Amino acid sequence: MIEKFLEEFAKLVVDNPDLVRVEKKDIDDTFCEVTITADKADTGKLIGKDGKMINSLKTLISGCKAKDGKSYRVTVKANDE
Repeated sequence: MIEKFLEEFAKLVVDNPDLVRVEKKDIDDTFCEVTITADKADTGKLIGKDGKMINSLKTLISGCKAKDGKSYRVTVKANDE
């Protein structure tokens, strides 16, 4: 659910939506890491000015902890291609 939301949101924000990938990795029963991979030119749009965009996404995703009991770490990485 989280990864689908982040993928759709990221595709709306970036210039190259075809290069956006979202991967979810379960660390343990209570913690997951979600990585958004996008084109190098688009990572700035996902992070935002002073990190405001990514911090807003992290705040929104942290609200999901009440529903499923898991904590999430959201990371943005540049595509190396």
